[in-house]
Amino acid sequence: MIGQIVTHCILIIFGLIFILPLVTMVSTALKPDVQIFAWPPVWIPNPRMWSNFPRALTFVPMILYAKNTVVITATSVIGVVLSSPLVAYGLARIDWPERNLLFLLIVSTMMVPYQVTMIPVYLLFNSLGWINTYLPLIVPSFFGNAFFIFLLRQFFMTIPRELSDAARIDGCSEFGIYSRIILPLAKPSLAVVALFQFIWAWNDFLGPLIYLKDQTKYTISLGLQQFQSGYQTEWALLMAAATMATFPIIILFFFTQRTFIQGITLTGIKG
Repeated sequence: MIGQIVTHCILIIFGLIFILPLVTMVSTALKPDVQIFAWPPVWIPNPRMWSNFPRALTFVPMILYAKNTVVITATSVIGVVLSSPLVAYGLARIDWPERNLLFLLIVSTMMVPYQVTMIPVYLLFNSLGWINTYLPLIVPSFFGNAFFIFLLRQFFMTIPRELSDAARIDGCSEFGIYSRIILPLAKPSLAVVALFQFIWAWNDFLGPLIYLKDQTKYTISLGLQQFQSGYQTEWALLMAAATMATFPIIILFFFTQRTFIQGITLTGIKG
């Protein structure tokens, strides 16, 4: 009993530490300007400036940026969910020469920093005429992601091969086995892939900063940057906009946390 109490107290303390930035963000979003940098800090704003939220939406066109972000995020999620499981299935369930070597090469690309490939990839997209479009942010997701391929391969290897053999004896094709047997069993891991990609695409700042030039095509991450200037930063409006930008991710995680945790657990069972 004492051990459990101590463990829960430690977890509560760490939980409060991790939630502190979120509390600070929401609190700052509701503060008048004079209380933002007050010392000692004012944790409960008085009065509460609820007007900061609608002002943040009009200070920059955040609704337009949210629509652009939803388009990019939803399309990229569809891309990785369609492409990564197919590649992982070929590496985990089909025997062919040198598949392990190819898997090693795919995983090794995860060790290459984005900064190394940033300029060559930009030159490639520029030669294709894709700059100032959403294509550089969407199309790569339809060609698989090394991290997601790794996760899904680990899960597919835990599925008994007897299921595939029984379906093959009944005359099911390889693609039929993939679509009718493997994918329905892989729903938790697919949910993890979709959630990870959603978070990455929703929060992506560097990609839109590099490829988008027209402000009408900006995403939420670029919109938040516009609250800062060389002369003044609208901290209250920035925190209000950041709160609204973070809210969809928090809601999505709470609705999918059980599936998310289950998928993470299952994808790490077998190496």
